[in-house]
Amino acid sequence: MDAEISLDDPHTVPTRYWHRTSDGLVQCDVCPRSCRLHEGERGLCVVRGRIEDQIVLTSYGRASGFRVDPVERKPLYHFLPGTPVLSFGTPGCNLTCGYCDRWDAITTRQLQRLGEDASPAQIALCAQRLGCQTVAFAHNDPTIFVEYAVDVAEACRDLGLRTVALSAGYIGGPARSDLYAHVDAAVIDLKAFSEPIFHDVAGGHLAPVLDTLRHLYHETEVWLEVSTLLVPGLTERPAHADALSRWLVEELGPEVPLHLSAFYPNHRMIEVPPTPPDSLTAARRIALANGLQHVYTGNVIDPEGETTFCSGCGRAVIERDGYWIETYDLDAEGRCRGCGGAMPGRFHGPAGRWGGRRLPVRMPVAQPDPAQA
Repeated sequence: MDAEISLDDPHTVPTRYWHRTSDGLVQCDVCPRSCRLHEGERGLCVVRGRIEDQIVLTSYGRASGFRVDPVERKPLYHFLPGTPVLSFGTPGCNLTCGYCDRWDAITTRQLQRLGEDASPAQIALCAQRLGCQTVAFAHNDPTIFVEYAVDVAEACRDLGLRTVALSAGYIGGPARSDLYAHVDAAVIDLKAFSEPIFHDVAGGHLAPVLDTLRHLYHETEVWLEVSTLLVPGLTERPAHADALSRWLVEELGPEVPLHLSAFYPNHRMIEVPPTPPDSLTAARRIALANGLQHVYTGNVIDPEGETTFCSGCGRAVIERDGYWIETYDLDAEGRCRGCGGAMPGRFHGPAGRWGGRRLPVRMPVAQPDPAQA
């Protein structure tokens, strides 16, 4: 049975991404699932539901999993390298990935057990006091808590901080425009570059995600990187890397970084073996041959696949050991010190030295100044 929805709950707020249907239902339009709900019902995401003939968000200001970790873990390799990021998530998700490593927390309907009270102002002030330049919407997808995410992003901008969205890109047009008008960078986790596989693995459809990628690249100033998991028997095949990398070059541009990550058994896919490292190497070579300039491998030890090379002269300009930056050969403007070519991304001064540390955080770290709230 759905947990009761009440407008008396301080974490429940009205939303605007919905409409009434001719048959008396209310349809949520925040994502392509278009959940059509009766009174008191929740959508598949768990956190959006119908009450008093409208769609509400039931997780506003209820967040969890606060920690400071390296920006490279997102993964973002061309956005303020070496700097710490305050990351958090909320309950709920609008996809049903078979390999999800947070499925128990994401799918539970006992929302009150999962979150800490954290206002947008508290989150921004916490990040500032911890020395973070960036706040990341991570762990689940900001699509389903877009109202909360936008308010957090605005609070961060008020303090001179940036925000990053880690998302599957499965979002409706109006919500997409609103969310990405406020964030500074995005990592789109592409579940598969095949409609049948995407639907089988994640329970959604590919086309809306491709629309999100086009929107981000062509219609916003958001820095974009793309990640995809190479799952044996599904997305590990060379044809997947070939089709995806060709599409990225043709529809977006050769400078968009692509992260190819190794799969490890989890959730409903516990019988699927881990991705062989050789498959990641082969996929990276295919993507580079197709014209992508910056292709990385993740979840494995691969020094070459962790290195950023200048697309002009081929020089290794950022060498990494896991999340630690060993060599940084860009100037303060993000240009190669060898040939002077500009590196695509967001680079400001020298690389940070946060390294691979992970710092758990309890909220609130401190109450915000009323003048900043």
